[in-house]
Amino acid sequence: MTPLSRLHIKLFADGADRAGMLEMYRNPAIQGFTTNPTLMRKAGVSDYEAFARTIIEDIPDRHLSFEVFSDDFDEMAYQAERIARWGDNVYVKIPITNTRGESSVPLIGDLSRDGVKVNVTAVFTLNQVSAVCGVLDDNTPAVVSVFAGRIADTGRDPVPLMSKCKHLLASKPNVELLWASPRELLNIFQAEAAGCHIITVPHDMLKKLNLIGKNLEDYSLETVKMFRTDALKAGYSLEPERRRRAA
Repeated sequence: MTPLSRLHIKLFADGADRAGMLEMYRNPAIQGFTTNPTLMRKAGVSDYEAFARTIIEDIPDRHLSFEVFSDDFDEMAYQAERIARWGDNVYVKIPITNTRGESSVPLIGDLSRDGVKVNVTAVFTLNQVSAVCGVLDDNTPAVVSVFAGRIADTGRDPVPLMSKCKHLLASKPNVELLWASPRELLNIFQAEAAGCHIITVPHDMLKKLNLIGKNLEDYSLETVKMFRTDALKAGYSLEPERRRRAA
C-alpha cells in the first residue's frame, strides 16, 4: 500500500465543529476545509457569518469552502459575492441545482467570470460535470465536488465515473476534481487512482488515518481482545447446562 505521504491527492477536512477544525488545522497533512449548512446546523452554528469569519481568522492560509443557502438564483449570487469577499482563501459552494431542480450552471458561469472561486457541490452525473466545465472561466480557480460516496450508496461503482470526470476537466488546469462524501479510508486510495485532486473527509474518519497500512494480524488480535473485554465488562455468563437440569 502506498504511504499516505506519497499520495498526490489533497486531504480536506469536512465539518463545521470549530474545535475539530482547529485540531485538523494542526495536522499539516490537512490542506483545506469544507463545510455546508447541514454540518453547521449539526455543530450548533446559529450565526453563519460570525462563524465563517471566525474560522477564516483561525485558518487564514488553507482552502475554506462555505456554501450559499438561498434557493433563489439572484439571492445566491448576492450571497456568493459577499462570502467571496471574506478572504482570499475562500471558495463559495454553489449547489448544481436549486431545490426545484433548476440548473445553477448559468450562475456558476457568471460568478466564475467575475473572479469568484466556486466549489460546485452536490454533483452526481457526468452530464452535470460537462455542463459546469463548459462555463467555468479558464483563469479563475474552481472545484467540482462529485458525491462519490452517495453514488456508491446506490450500488454503483463511482471510480469509473470519477475517472471520466477527471478526463472531462483536463482542459481546465485551474479546476480541481473533489471526491465528496467518502465512506471509508479506502476511498482515499480510490480517489487517488481515479485522478482526483482532492478528497474531503469527515473529522471522525480522519482520526483513523493511523490505521492505514496497519498489520492485519495485529488488528485481528486487537479485535478479539475488544470482544473479550466488553463481554467481561458486561458481566455476561451462561449457566452450565447440568446445573439447570438439576434445578
